[in-house]
Amino acid sequence: MSHAERPVFFDRTHTDDLIAYLAASPSPYHAVAQAAERLEKAGFRQVAEADAWEGTAGGRYVIRGGALIAWYVPRSAGPATPFRVVGTHTDSPNLRVKPVPDTGSAGWRQVAVEIYGGVPLNTWLDRDLGLSGRLVLRSGATRLVQLDEPLLRVPQLAIHLDRQVNDNGLKLDKQRHLTPIWGLGPVDEGSLIRYVAERAELDPAEVLGWDLMTHDIQPPSYLGRDRELLAAPRLDNLLSVHAATAALAAVAAAPGTEELPYIPVLAAFDHEETGSESDTGAQGPLLGRVLERSVFARGGSDEDRARALAGTICLSSDMGHAVHPNYSERHEPGHHPVPNGGPILKVNVNNRYATDGVGRAVFAAACERAGVPWQSFVSNNAMPCGTTIGPITAARLGITTVDCGIAALSMHSARELCGAEDPFLLASAIKSFLEG
Repeated sequence: MSHAERPVFFDRTHTDDLIAYLAASPSPYHAVAQAAERLEKAGFRQVAEADAWEGTAGGRYVIRGGALIAWYVPRSAGPATPFRVVGTHTDSPNLRVKPVPDTGSAGWRQVAVEIYGGVPLNTWLDRDLGLSGRLVLRSGATRLVQLDEPLLRVPQLAIHLDRQVNDNGLKLDKQRHLTPIWGLGPVDEGSLIRYVAERAELDPAEVLGWDLMTHDIQPPSYLGRDRELLAAPRLDNLLSVHAATAALAAVAAAPGTEELPYIPVLAAFDHEETGSESDTGAQGPLLGRVLERSVFARGGSDEDRARALAGTICLSSDMGHAVHPNYSERHEPGHHPVPNGGPILKVNVNNRYATDGVGRAVFAAACERAGVPWQSFVSNNAMPCGTTIGPITAARLGITTVDCGIAALSMHSARELCGAEDPFLLASAIKSFLEG
């Protein structure tokens, strides 16, 4: 179905909820907590990895740090029932607080940060930044923190002190030029963590560890004359996490769910932006172990696990590139994904994306059943291609994997842009895929 032929699909309720989700999810830990809250309302319950699992029907989820795996077992499921997995990731490029954060120069108090992921550095300049993440207490418990207030700012050098910047280009040193300011005075060692702990109503002496990061406090918003666009931070890839969560909850609540031929699964990994090599990333064993334990909890054997994985398909959902109107020469001339044209099927014959002909057919059929238009994306041959959790998941588990996403501009910027209809279209396609 072409873009011109598409009917009006836009469900503003879904995009309104996405906006609320993005605003409440400035870190991977918040993104997981928000997804879990939505799943709980749909009847899912959390299980601990250290506990024995039951094989009964129903929805369950596991949280490990900034990752979440959720699945719904229909009553008809047997030990060898295959899975339908939607893979996403919860992390986004940003500036993260260093272990010794208090620093400063020339009478300014500053916060030492490390660059996380592939960040277009200039997009973090002259923005009012808050702090978010988690504090780890002496007891081992964790506490989420979200300070949505203008605490930090990375100030750009005035043009009077760099007259040639518009001709020579802005060159930023990652160590010297990206350190945010947060006040005046001498360096006060320990002041940042004391401040964050007190705002979280904790005794600073109880805080032994932290994973803190900056976020732009400007809220997500509709954009354009007809409000047909969505401007927001962390669209890559919380848009997919939200869509997959909504789809899984809808599948679990739909009539006929007990007779599903597959076990629908949501896998929201952390650390995709830095290579996925962690205990909560797609390179780690988390998803494989959850699927294996699900089989064993239903009385299955190693043979049943192998049979289940042989019939399993993964839909890796991550953001992709719309054609940039100011840089159209950098895109593949025969493939021009547009906002609000529906989800994109991502293809790369060098396996930077995992889609092959079989995966294409699965994706096309899911969109067709949902009545959702879709588009194809491939990179310009002269431009390097990004990658996703798709090839990693395919290689690690040996399962058929398809890469899809939403066409957007300004990927990895502190603030990204996509069509306001596309989140609902993606969620509809994912729901159709999970239903099989």
